[in-house]
Amino acid sequence: MAMLWKFMRVAKYSKTSLSPKVRVRGIPANSRHSSSKSVPSDFAASTPCSNTVELLGKAYPQDNYSNVTEKILSKVGKNLHNKKHHPLWLIKEQVKDHFYKQYIGRHGTPLFSVYDGLSPVVTVQQNFDSLLIPQNHASRRKEDNYYLNRDHMLRAHTSAHQWDLIHSGLDAFLAVGDVYRRDTIDNSHYPVFHQMEGVRLFSCHELFSNIKDGEGLQLFEQGHRTAHKQECHTMEAVRLVEFNLKQVLSKLMAHIFGDELQVRWVDCYFPFTHPSFEMEIHFQGEWMEVLGCGVMEQQLVNSAGAQDKIGWAFGLGLERLAMILYDIPDIRLFWSEDERFLKQFIVPHIWQKIKFQPLSRYPPLINDISFWLPSETYSKNDFYDLARTVGGDLIEKVVLVDEFTHPETKKVSHCYRIIYRHPERTLTQDEVHRIHQAIEESAVRELGVEGRF
Repeated sequence: MAMLWKFMRVAKYSKTSLSPKVRVRGIPANSRHSSSKSVPSDFAASTPCSNTVELLGKAYPQDNYSNVTEKILSKVGKNLHNKKHHPLWLIKEQVKDHFYKQYIGRHGTPLFSVYDGLSPVVTVQQNFDSLLIPQNHASRRKEDNYYLNRDHMLRAHTSAHQWDLIHSGLDAFLAVGDVYRRDTIDNSHYPVFHQMEGVRLFSCHELFSNIKDGEGLQLFEQGHRTAHKQECHTMEAVRLVEFNLKQVLSKLMAHIFGDELQVRWVDCYFPFTHPSFEMEIHFQGEWMEVLGCGVMEQQLVNSAGAQDKIGWAFGLGLERLAMILYDIPDIRLFWSEDERFLKQFIVPHIWQKIKFQPLSRYPPLINDISFWLPSETYSKNDFYDLARTVGGDLIEKVVLVDEFTHPETKKVSHCYRIIYRHPERTLTQDEVHRIHQAIEESAVRELGVEGRF
């Protein structure tokens, strides 16, 4: 399940754009019940031609859609969710363990298959078209996604594998992997994060078998689409699918966080599920959204070859769950290689209670940057991406603190506040000044802004 998420001027990105020399080697793997082989992330400086990038053993010609940066490519193949004893691995294994034990198939084997080694490189058709996301939908924008070219991209959600897995004959599965989105910069957002997708399809017999006098109930009808059902679904079928979905997810959250957890459901809309909901849990005095879910669009199910079935889908963020469960304050820590962080999660079993102990709280250094925007299209995500490329994980947060339009020239000025903080040591003013100056120079050179430094 994907949340909704923002024109990168590729021609101008001389340093931050994907270098034609980058090549990543590795072969993704998957298997019937659990695909756990990781894609290596080693880089080699060879390429078939100057305008082609080779990634995971395949060559992708670059075009005016290409906007993936070397910084992002350095994350491809890290597969934190498959690193034993990593907090994301622990969360994934807990969810797997719960589903394996709670839902058993007819032959005594787990009902849900798990796929956690699928390639993060997908086609635009897989990521959007197969999910019935319209051509003009905001979620397709270059501002929000990492495109290798017009036809291929780094997946923006694990939903990109829904159609293929259903088409292969699966009725119940979990798909886990790294996903990539251009987004804001703060302690809970990162351009690479990890999702788990869940899908369950029901035949008429499976859905109504335990319902008293359910023999006459049907999955489908020729009706009307409303806020509560698709036109092809009977109300009885939708209500049962919705009830099953909420029950499955409520049990999962209670199993992970405990029965005292408060959960609420919020109606929402995703372009490929209807009706759909978000689950929020009450944590530290506020409600936090942890997943999105809904009744799958029947057109998607039918096109994948399961015309006689109805189903649900959900998507949850592993980082969000791990931050809540282990009290991890900053999403950048998941990428830390500091043994003081990693050793805290080496435990004898996956259900061991862990309370993250901060390494130390190093002081932040704060600098502002102001510039006039270029006359052509500009996106805040252009600047966020550039700042991440230059400053890397030393940047804790970037906030647009002021926007000004000149009354005569009508030129627009942005002022961003950049908070620098290293999660493992104290930064010096000199090194932050050098980074900040590099961001200023890159913004002028790469984004065409006029500096007010």
